[in-house]
Amino acid sequence: MPHPAPSAWWRDRRYLVLLALGFASGIPLPLTAATLRRWLSEQGLSVELIGLTASLGLAYTLKFLWAPALDQIAPPFFRALGRRRGWLACIQPALILSIVALGLTTPGPTGYAATFALAALVAFLSASQDVVVDAYRIDLLEENEQGYGLALYVWGYRGALLASGAGALAVTELGGWALGYGLCAALIGIGLLAVLAGPEPAAPPRPAASSPGGRLRAAIIDPFIDFMQRRHWLAILLFVVLFKLGEALAGVMTQPFYAQLGFTRLELAAINNVFGLLAILAGALAGGWLIRRLGIARALVLTGFGQMLSNLMYVALALSGHDLPLLWAQVGIENFTDGMADAAFLAYLSSLTNRAFSATQYALLSSLAAFATRTLGGASGFLAAWLAWPGFFLMTTLAALPAMSIMLWLLRRLPPREAPPPAEAALSNP
Repeated sequence: MPHPAPSAWWRDRRYLVLLALGFASGIPLPLTAATLRRWLSEQGLSVELIGLTASLGLAYTLKFLWAPALDQIAPPFFRALGRRRGWLACIQPALILSIVALGLTTPGPTGYAATFALAALVAFLSASQDVVVDAYRIDLLEENEQGYGLALYVWGYRGALLASGAGALAVTELGGWALGYGLCAALIGIGLLAVLAGPEPAAPPRPAASSPGGRLRAAIIDPFIDFMQRRHWLAILLFVVLFKLGEALAGVMTQPFYAQLGFTRLELAAINNVFGLLAILAGALAGGWLIRRLGIARALVLTGFGQMLSNLMYVALALSGHDLPLLWAQVGIENFTDGMADAAFLAYLSSLTNRAFSATQYALLSSLAAFATRTLGGASGFLAAWLAWPGFFLMTTLAALPAMSIMLWLLRRLPPREAPPPAEAALSNP
């Protein structure tokens, strides 16, 4: 299928469907992370308990475990829509109801169990939606069309993060948490409408149905065997796991930190969410430019150390207190450097995959990249209570050093393939 001309891509409904599905995929994430932590902070939960919410997102890390079921088993309902759209039509209504139910809970120092349980359900359904949307995008578009499809998906996803982050906080300021979560649940309906309006892609080639063992091996076993046959594969996995450790520890505690410093929801909606989003998009573009100019290896070194050092801005803010100009600087520097590091890191992950198993190997690597946030990040509340805010954020800066050391060791021995990074393509081909 020919690649649509730059002036005509927007007339192809497949791209608009992916824009809407990207939006639906991004809505639930803040509702079980930053937005939820702000809610819990205001309800008086301790930083130790709030830190444990990092583990609610384990579904995003472990989604590769049930992805084969979503890929191989027909959906229980809406089979007339096809395998991909049928699964989305099953998942999305359940996701909407779960978000509404989460917003109706009343978390408090002794009544948070239902809130945590429903947040875990929302995360599970959201991760399952992501699995199907990713497969739908890959099946729907030809290889030379993926750049446009990914671009629309990314912008939809980022817009959703703004809606359920800054938007939800602004709504809750006016109408309470139940209204904020209810409106975010309704926004998932945009994705459901896209499912009903979108085409069902042709099913990809699969092993013969008469050979379930061969299908299982090709889908699950062969990609991992291939990866483990390369040099220094254990060091690669360790680097991938640790690269986001410092950012993960700091990120889990940002909402309690801002709340204790006295920043209001509206201040954070304007600075942390809106300005922060613009800064991270600008950083991603800058990271793509660095990769093109310097190559993946040198860009990864520069942006990795930039991401690590940006955590020192938290230390400065902790020592200054409620300082709006410094908050603008902290949010801008941190998000810009994170955007640059993400672009280089995703390009590096892409260079590690074998094209024959790119979907499975990239899913594994991206899941491992979130491992620190979903697991080790759960200890951040205890560390913050023990070290106090300045010491805690200094520790998060130093926590990045092991990954930086492994990175330098790997880049000397296994220079990455220099290929156009998908992060750059997604942000520079709107």
